[in-house]
Amino acid sequence: MRVVFGTTGPLPEYAPNWNVAPTHEMMVVRRHPGTGERRLDLLRWGLVPAWTTDLKAARKPMNARSETAGGSGMFKAALAARRCIVPVDAVYEWRTDPDGKQPFAVARKDGAIMALAGLWEGWRSPDGEVVRTFCILTCPSNATVRHLHERMSVILEPPAWATWLGEDAAAAHALLRPAGTDVLTFWPVSRAVNSVRNNGPTLLEAVADPGAAPPPGDARPGCTPA
Repeated sequence: MRVVFGTTGPLPEYAPNWNVAPTHEMMVVRRHPGTGERRLDLLRWGLVPAWTTDLKAARKPMNARSETAGGSGMFKAALAARRCIVPVDAVYEWRTDPDGKQPFAVARKDGAIMALAGLWEGWRSPDGEVVRTFCILTCPSNATVRHLHERMSVILEPPAWATWLGEDAAAAHALLRPAGTDVLTFWPVSRAVNSVRNNGPTLLEAVADPGAAPPPGDARPGCTPA
């Protein structure tokens, strides 16, 4: 990952996580505010603005709508000055079926790491502890995944990384758009992913889609369910 994103400094200790949930830590690529170098750091998922007074009562949003983030007191400062990249192998989206929500893994067709557009913040407690958090920007879904969910994460292509991290003068807002329809692929996965108690690489394995139409003449078995 260090080679892919051109980061410097030590790699943080991080155990693989196939079922990330709010408050979990994730690898995040940031531009160091002092040196300007790219760094890989562990940040907690769920944004806490610097002006927060009560950490326990804070909202800690996981996502921010790209269309309104620039006008939101929660996100506008981070959008202007604290943008980051969240590298992932895949994300989960859920389709609402009559018998419950069916999870799907969404990944790049080319097998490359997916670079999600994020925002980060640093919050300092009264005793001086610094808590660094992030959220992921979303946009309307493209035609590829629209039938799974109406929104998707903003995915950054490699030529856009420098702009998003603030390394050049180009307008970052222009990057807040859906991925091209030829970028992504998806497949159904086990409903075990619906519980954060379940983890491991088997969560990304493809399963039969219970919502798919059965072959002509075949009986569809009953489905009992991330």
